[in-house]
Amino acid sequence: MKNEKADVIRRYFERMTEGDIEAIIDMFAYDGYVVSPFLGTVPARPFFEKLGNASSNSVLTVYDVLIGEDGNTGAGHFRYYWTLADGSDLVFEGIDYFTFDDDLKFKSMKIYYDTHPLRMAVGDKYANA
Repeated sequence: MKNEKADVIRRYFERMTEGDIEAIIDMFAYDGYVVSPFLGTVPARPFFEKLGNASSNSVLTVYDVLIGEDGNTGAGHFRYYWTLADGSDLVFEGIDYFTFDDDLKFKSMKIYYDTHPLRMAVGDKYANA
């Protein structure tokens, strides 16, 4: 059975790979936001604009898309091949957890991944804390 919300989540990952920041932002509700391990809670537009400015290429491979029991949440498990604007590459697996509004827009997206490999690549921001 086809699930409309699963299709929306898959479309999000496709747009991430395409680098279509405006199309990604349009998938979020007006007051939609992102919870990021590095940036904290940020409204969707500034988050994705910052991501777009920091990136030169992205390839996301989706392993699973799951819809929550209440039907208003979903998650995508993915591998992210990310080329930063400076040309360096990062590769990691993560899970994006979405909540939906009644118009099939994302109210929120929470990003989950092991930050240790990324900290090793970009530096441990807590080393001198």
